Amino acid sequence: MKMEEINNIVLDNLNVSVILLDENLKILYANSATESLFDTSSFRVVGKSIFNFLKEYDEDPQSSQIDFSAIDKAVDDYRPFTQREVCLQLPDKAHITVDFTVSPIIHGSKKMLLLEIQQVERLIQLNKEQGFLDTHKSARNLIRDLAHEIKNPLGGIKGAAQLLSDDLENRPELREFTSIITKETNRLSKLVNQMLGSNTLPKFTSINIHEIIEHVASLIEKDTMGKININKIYDPSIPEISGDRGKLTQAFLNIMLNSVQALSDCKTANPMIEVTTSIERNQTIRGVHHRMNCCIQIVDNGPGVSEEMLDCMFFPSISGKVGGTGLGLSISQSAIDIHQGLIKCENKSGKTFFYIYLPLDK
Repeated sequence: MKMEEINNIVLDNLNVSVILLDENLKILYANSATESLFDTSSFRVVGKSIFNFLKEYDEDPQSSQIDFSAIDKAVDDYRPFTQREVCLQLPDKAHITVDFTVSPIIHGSKKMLLLEIQQVERLIQLNKEQGFLDTHKSARNLIRDLAHEIKNPLGGIKGAAQLLSDDLENRPELREFTSIITKETNRLSKLVNQMLGSNTLPKFTSINIHEIIEHVASLIEKDTMGKININKIYDPSIPEISGDRGKLTQAFLNIMLNSVQALSDCKTANPMIEVTTSIERNQTIRGVHHRMNCCIQIVDNGPGVSEEMLDCMFFPSISGKVGGTGLGLSISQSAIDIHQGLIKCENKSGKTFFYIYLPLDK
């Protein structure tokens, strides 16, 4: 492999946006992270002025701004500079907080500038996601240990109740109590098995993610008798993924059932669930950079999730509804974990958004 190819591989796998400018501040090179930042291809940005893509964020005069005049001076003065936690407006009008570094380069007689843009929010988000995953894993292990301790005596209780029931054959008024004991131990055993999770190894096959969504949507429509409108917006360019059909089906079903429950509890007028699929590029999941990911967005028009619940709703035994076991979303998280993916939940404009990310380049 040639050194030039190695350099391109390294640059395209960085989370930092790297842009090379000529002395007229026109783009000579942009890596994959820059393509993701500008939501365009390097082919479309090369030869254009950097100011076509970077704008001052002037909606909040109190926020720190990039010193664009210093970029002009950097070529002539040959003076590098860095600005930290400054606001930047992107072409789509979104604004982000970044660390911004400009480094002048002289190559022969040519003067160039190297720009590095590091999204501060993304670093914070990565740390938060890793902390969440670590906490979820610890909580899951604790629940499994407790479930094992509970499961062992359940068999003895059920067996003793059955023996006692046989001895009370002529005492129907007392056998009613042994029947209750047997029924409740069966219910508790079922709950414990849910807490332990599946002990079967995942069976990975090539899967069309839209087929799974269609299947889950049909189950929801039957369960709600068509009272909840399910709108689906698919990206047909998403390739098949390698996954366990059963576990992914369970993951999506639990999330959508959570939306159904929220919509039913608050008696939302014109209840709606919308499922959107898309390709997200250059995402870091579990500390691993993936160039291409499948994103499944599930949103409902229910009351939203409280801020207190957002940080813990995927933990085992955490439920926002009376009588809930709190295992549904935890099972979804575990299923996505198996696929090296990630689930996030956010409140936006009074709606609950679930995002499921599945790497396509594993």
